[in-house]
Amino acid sequence: MAAGNRNAPKRAASSDSTYSLMEFMREFPDDATCLEWLWRNRYSADGIHAHCPKCECERVFKRYETKQQRQSWTCTGCGQHIHPTAGTIYHKSSTSLHLWFYAIYLMTSTRCGISAKQLERELGVTYKTAWRMFHLIRNDLMDQRDDAPLSGEVEMDETFMGGRSMRNAERREIAKQPTVALQRSRKAKMAAEKKTMVFGAVERGGRVSAKVVPSRKRNTLMAHVDAKVLPSSLIYTDELKSYDSLTARGYQHKRIHHESRVWVDGDTHTQTIEGFWSLVKRGISGTHHAVSAKHLQGYLNEYVWRYNHRLDLTPQFLTLLAQSAKESRSL
Repeated sequence: MAAGNRNAPKRAASSDSTYSLMEFMREFPDDATCLEWLWRNRYSADGIHAHCPKCECERVFKRYETKQQRQSWTCTGCGQHIHPTAGTIYHKSSTSLHLWFYAIYLMTSTRCGISAKQLERELGVTYKTAWRMFHLIRNDLMDQRDDAPLSGEVEMDETFMGGRSMRNAERREIAKQPTVALQRSRKAKMAAEKKTMVFGAVERGGRVSAKVVPSRKRNTLMAHVDAKVLPSSLIYTDELKSYDSLTARGYQHKRIHHESRVWVDGDTHTQTIEGFWSLVKRGISGTHHAVSAKHLQGYLNEYVWRYNHRLDLTPQFLTLLAQSAKESRSL
């Protein structure tokens, strides 16, 4: 990887940036540099020696220029080829590594996300290519399956996302209901018909987890709670009846009564998770405008990943880039 230039412009001390565009262009100026980085991070720390699967020992590897422009290193002992991109999200991609790395940089340098149309314009690729790149990054590199469980003080909430806005005729129909409780019930029923249910849990001052769920019934939500929250944690929720069994499951449980229009009662509230929902909804509506239920989980993965790495000392770009050097789950 290219060494830093002492004469390169420095980032302002007051800047929130941890890794600027100038730093990216200086460290990854071309395709060859990106391939060299991948080779060193996957197989060869010194860039010369690597384990040869055919010789079954450490050998010297060299990269030879070929007419086919192969992205491979060759064992000088037996001629075995090693391809640094094999098995990763870059596998058999005709898009250059430099553009892949830049796409990862763009996704980690914004808080509200970036659309595939914007990536198409930035990279000069087709929309289909830009969408595929983002799809692999969200669903492979930012996947939540290996995330550690939450603990301590944990807030939980469920919300609706997506779907078209409520029409005036529908609002008038809701207003005809005789009580506030019936109005809310009717509003929730209409939302469920055209929106997607999402369940989330967040550690206060820590990490968040968000999943698309088919409903907010007790069995559905508790399955995610058992999988994502350690026992004996203190859980804060609203008054939804699906949370009634939390105490019996070994959790400490406190409730805030939103139906009584109480939002905060001492340290009892769900403001943290609701703040995360606001971040996701404003980001999706402002950047992507609309997201289908089929792909919503991928977009949630992106916002969850950025939120969970917001306090990291290592730049998010370098963290996600290191993840891209691992075996892909989708291949």
